Amino acid sequence: MSARVGGSENRSPIKAIVQWWRDWTRTDSVFQLSCCGEPEVERIARDIRMTPSELRAVAIHGPRSADLLLHRMAVLNLDPAEVADAGPQTYRDLQRACTFCESKKQCERDLAREPASPAWKDYCPNTGTLMALDAVPWACRREW
Repeated sequence: MSARVGGSENRSPIKAIVQWWRDWTRTDSVFQLSCCGEPEVERIARDIRMTPSELRAVAIHGPRSADLLLHRMAVLNLDPAEVADAGPQTYRDLQRACTFCESKKQCERDLAREPASPAWKDYCPNTGTLMALDAVPWACRREW
């Protein structure tokens, strides 16, 4: 329970530290990128096949912006490391689409309530790619 004192929320020190950490980790990648000159940003972006503006947008979203992809891949029994090794560009495209997805709340809810439900296929921007990857006989799967 928190009370408002003088227009600001009165929180426990632990909650304040947790919030500070979230804020700091959210902006740290943006800060690090801003320390680079434009040629360096362009080189980094080119190396990972992004435009500099896409790279900056991904940095703003933070390092955990595609975590829901990892959860969805786990439900589908897809090993992210194996997918990344087999198709690094495909894996980056999956991460990029997840980062910019506008259905994150719905995805979080579906993964928490009923992960195996096919409802995600109606809103996920990665549906086609994930379904194609799901049809591949990956080494990590025992059923193949």
